Amino acid sequence: MQTHLADFIKNTPQGREADAILRSCVHCGFCTATCPTYQLLGDELDSPRGRIYLIKQALEGQAVSRKTQQHLDRCLTCRACETTCPSGVRYGRLVDIGREVVETKVSRSLWEQLTRAALRMLLPYPRRFTPLLRLGQIFSPFLPSSLKRSIPPQAKTRSWPTASHSRKMLILEGCVQPALAPEINASTAWVLDRLGISLVRAPQGGCCGAISHHLSAPQSALDFMRQNIDAWWPQVEAGAEAIVVTASGCGAMIKEYGILLAEDPAYAAKAARIAEITRDIGEILAQEDRSALTPSPHVPRRIAFQSPCTLQHGQQLDGLVERLLREAGFELTEVPDAHLCCGSAGTYSLLQRDLSQRLLANKLAALEHGHPQLIATANIGCLTHLQTQSSLPVKHWITLFDPTH
Repeated sequence: MQTHLADFIKNTPQGREADAILRSCVHCGFCTATCPTYQLLGDELDSPRGRIYLIKQALEGQAVSRKTQQHLDRCLTCRACETTCPSGVRYGRLVDIGREVVETKVSRSLWEQLTRAALRMLLPYPRRFTPLLRLGQIFSPFLPSSLKRSIPPQAKTRSWPTASHSRKMLILEGCVQPALAPEINASTAWVLDRLGISLVRAPQGGCCGAISHHLSAPQSALDFMRQNIDAWWPQVEAGAEAIVVTASGCGAMIKEYGILLAEDPAYAAKAARIAEITRDIGEILAQEDRSALTPSPHVPRRIAFQSPCTLQHGQQLDGLVERLLREAGFELTEVPDAHLCCGSAGTYSLLQRDLSQRLLANKLAALEHGHPQLIATANIGCLTHLQTQSSLPVKHWITLFDPTH
């Protein structure tokens, strides 16, 4: 694809990156076959190829409109198109850059501004989010059923192992996960304890930055990234083997720290190192002797696994967790169109509710196709989104191996 970027971005790091991505696109259209929004809407501008043209126009200085912004907003950033693309187009990075540019050129309604600001001011901060969630849980019995389903029941806080092993790994605690599902990281700690690994928490860490990043607030996102690097670095220098992530959406974000902070002289090298040692919990287990691990006797054996987009497309770990589950003796049921998004996609389920609900209905139909007893997943956003409508229990897969659960 030929490009003629405008002067305002042409010689910037973002401009050079976007230009290289645009030039790698050959207009083949393979991406349309796996794009969830194109499958639903049938509009070329709601496909990766169409959005690439819109972004190209914006970066070349052509007029952009509210319609341009809408089509970019509708993108889930699921990155299924990257898995399909024969040319290796890094669409996820391109749409992030395009959104940031369009955000500066197209004004949003006051309601949209307030909604997006509220999400950025609440979700990444556990001390703000947790009390509001607890309030919602207290009053949920008095809410309409449509609202009640969107509020998960309060989960019990679990104890962590006290044994100290010579092998140590860091854990990303996350922002909403400790309030929504504290058992996930606790189960991870118990599973790794069984493997002779201590899981270490870094209290000064916080949100991975994904919420701000995907809401076109890049400076806020970078600040969260620097905060985490500062919190983790002493343990990294002390020999921590890895940063373990149990939310695949956060894992996909942290693995890009090196790219996103490449122009920051104070953090570039550290960010690259952090990205290098970040591992999804599935990657950790795949490298270890798992003979000491057995599934909890209290969980069903016939399950459907929902592979989050950030796991199979963002981190390119398609099939990894499924293999671990099968080797542990679980029977995995067939999930048609497993590559399609469930509609959670971070804040997407809140900002694009209609599309999100349609995708959710399709995903649940696919997951229930093989008549499983339980649905397992690998991302807190997917888990809570599926729970709102699922007739089956939805669990993070690592909890199925928790010896104390």
